[in-house]
Amino acid sequence: MKAELAALITEALEKLVTEGVLEAIPDAPPQIDRPKDTSHGDLSCNIAMVLAKRAGLPPRDLATRIIDALPDNTLVDTSHIAGPGFLNFFINAGHHTQVVKAILKTGVGFGCCDEGAGRRVQVEFVSANPTGPLHVGHGRGAAIGDSLSRLLEATGWRVHREFYYNDAGQQINNLALSVQARARGKTPDDPDWPKDGYQGSYIEDVARAFAAGETVEAADRVITGTGDIEDLDAIRDFAVACLRREQDQDLRAFQVVFDEYFLESSLYDSGAVENTVAALRAAGHTYDEEDALWLRTTDFGDDKDRVMRKREGGYTYFVPDVAYHHNKWERGFERVINEQGADHHSTITRVRAGLQGLDAGIPEGWPEYVLHQMVTVMRDGAEVKLSKRAGSYVTLRDLIDWVGCDATRYFLVARAPTSQLTFDVDLALARSNENPVYYIQYAHARCASVMRKAAATAEGLTPEAGLDHLSMLSEPETMALAISLGRFPEVVATAAARLEPHDVANYLRELAADLHSFYNAHKILEAAPETASARLALVAATRQVIANGLGLLGVAAPESM
Repeated sequence: MKAELAALITEALEKLVTEGVLEAIPDAPPQIDRPKDTSHGDLSCNIAMVLAKRAGLPPRDLATRIIDALPDNTLVDTSHIAGPGFLNFFINAGHHTQVVKAILKTGVGFGCCDEGAGRRVQVEFVSANPTGPLHVGHGRGAAIGDSLSRLLEATGWRVHREFYYNDAGQQINNLALSVQARARGKTPDDPDWPKDGYQGSYIEDVARAFAAGETVEAADRVITGTGDIEDLDAIRDFAVACLRREQDQDLRAFQVVFDEYFLESSLYDSGAVENTVAALRAAGHTYDEEDALWLRTTDFGDDKDRVMRKREGGYTYFVPDVAYHHNKWERGFERVINEQGADHHSTITRVRAGLQGLDAGIPEGWPEYVLHQMVTVMRDGAEVKLSKRAGSYVTLRDLIDWVGCDATRYFLVARAPTSQLTFDVDLALARSNENPVYYIQYAHARCASVMRKAAATAEGLTPEAGLDHLSMLSEPETMALAISLGRFPEVVATAAARLEPHDVANYLRELAADLHSFYNAHKILEAAPETASARLALVAATRQVIANGLGLLGVAAPESM
């Protein structure tokens, strides 16, 4: 609808050019928005204010000329000028209801587009250290990252989901030492417990499995515990495999599956880290000072240069990140999106600086980042901070066990990533209108119930029959629902472009509200046959759009509740 109106306004501008009112029309199409107050119209445009100075006319005068120059069409019912020169348009009711035909014809494809044109995009998300169970922050990253991937696929991108395992570094050594201490019978209360050791009960489970010689199959490897508690390397490999398996099991319970698991250790094994450092040296972007190796990140917009190799030896954490992202570029991903916690904010500039310093043709601003804020979990009116299994944090598995996969996914994606999130367990369990996921799923189940009842009527009402009688849909609640349905493709395209899946979650709640209002205001199957069939078609279309939207969030669309 926005595109159609923009095309009409462009035609009007072209006419004004031929009349000498304008010298030329802008290269970009007119910006079309939806007024916050629907009484002002269905759509609005500020083009008169944008072009007034060029035309040498007051904005309201130019707005009048634009309206007068609009070609004949069936889209616009009425138009008027508001404020300093806004063009407000009311759309013909029949145009709103025609979306029902498009939805029923397109089905699961309604809302999709080909903006990506089959181009490749890699989405990296979760990427947790294999040192413990996934916490709720990882869960938020999983919900956002997977929803982003689904949105990008719906808009024509070829998506590659990737999980980066930080299986190298001191945190892995701490894991091995913790398991070894448990295998020796020590507890976190012992004075010689490893400094910075991990304390959750899962460490004891890993130690017991290693001592018993159990076999662990995790992603791309199978490892058997040797039982030799003095062999720290064997303990390290076994513990990482155990934690990778547990994380993968939790993600599958969360209905998140990756195309590839990439190991940080492989960057060292293959020489990629050393090659990256050598390339930066050769390009003249490094220098030695105070027995450390530095990268001139200030050449690329950083506020200060950054240490690459520490005085005591070993690379700082962003160096393998640069090597990893260079690897992504070499794999042909022209677009890369990293969904990570907000604590990664400080690494963005230095990773991009390192990539620019490689002089490999990588564009500025590559990769893209979506950073999410922390999650606070509330239950029974109090903050939940501990998990017996993790020892010091609430796990993703805790949330899934408490409220189920659907509620967990919806709640974790329903707010903008830049906003801190309070996950209210009690609300997520509530079977009431205050619980948004219940409210939306109930709207879908209500539509499905109406469809079943229609099929059982003596008249055998069908949505298809209603497509010939959409002119019967005219009541305010009916039109509000139809207008909401027509917004869905725009919501999907915008959410994908802005990398904001919470827009879909919010839209679905609004659509559910419109469905419930329509349902409560009008008899559907008890109306006259033509009206009943038209309303049934509207219900079927709503059912389809809710299912499509929930699918983008990885949430089920139940047939009954």
